[in-house]
Amino acid sequence: MTILIESECEFDFDFDYEKVAKDVINTAIDHLKFPFEAEISITITDNDGIHAINKEFRGIDAPTDVLSFPMIEYPAPGVFDEIENDDDLFNPETGEVILGDIVLSVPRILSQAEEYGHSVLREYAFLIAHSMLHLFGFDHMTEAEATVMEEKQREILDILKISRD
Repeated sequence: MTILIESECEFDFDFDYEKVAKDVINTAIDHLKFPFEAEISITITDNDGIHAINKEFRGIDAPTDVLSFPMIEYPAPGVFDEIENDDDLFNPETGEVILGDIVLSVPRILSQAEEYGHSVLREYAFLIAHSMLHLFGFDHMTEAEATVMEEKQREILDILKISRD
């Protein structure tokens, strides 16, 4: 497992953000029974940084809390059967499946934690769990899709005992 974490801004969380990221990612991988070793990249930035990425790659001229850039197109969310048939999905140096990239906005993590009345740790972990589900092909464009994603996010955070309290 390779988890690359790059920080583009200064911040001071009161928890080990690298360990939490790895715990959430590993729990998501285990919970969804992803059958391969994986590579994930996380960029932690500020509102200006995520705004620029959002504008460049999604055409949305605004900051957001998290962006997910999956590297795999799945036949259905969480269906991993066809991955082994595509050598381009594997890093030739490590043999790991390149799942994709996650970009997080520190100011949004802080403001949303306050807005929703839970810890910064919970918001950070939630956004990574949310993004991991996108990297596994899940989405929330319809009410049914959103319900599935919300349940899986809850399950991942429950396993880690990270609650809204």
